[in-house]
Amino acid sequence: MVTLDEIAQLLYGVGDETPGWQGTQDDLIFFAETVFPGKAFCVVRQWILIDLIVTPDEAEKLKNLGLLPATLYAHEVVLDSKGRFQPNMWVRSNFGRSFLYGCMFETKNTVYLLWGSGQRKEATVGAAFSMSAG
Repeated sequence: MVTLDEIAQLLYGVGDETPGWQGTQDDLIFFAETVFPGKAFCVVRQWILIDLIVTPDEAEKLKNLGLLPATLYAHEVVLDSKGRFQPNMWVRSNFGRSFLYGCMFETKNTVYLLWGSGQRKEATVGAAFSMSAG
């Protein structure tokens, strides 16, 4: 069972500072459209890249599915190309497929564009996926 303390530490505790994209939002979007043409994107700020604590068997299963043992949480959506998330909402992704250039976290359907600095933390799968909208 996930405790409130685990979730609080994940959302508000100290993590490893990670730079993300330091340029303009327009340049970040242009770069992402070059790397992932036609793929939906979501620009986020105040983000946390979550390395999931998994067993070796779970890691192998994820690898075989082409997934990373990682997910992304962002306190602030800036812009969602498909209008799924409104500005200032929070968002949590599904498992990642790739993490490129220190600023692009790709999932099956979306590339999350990490604008500005964020944090990198470890968490259990239960704690990371306990947050859901609605």
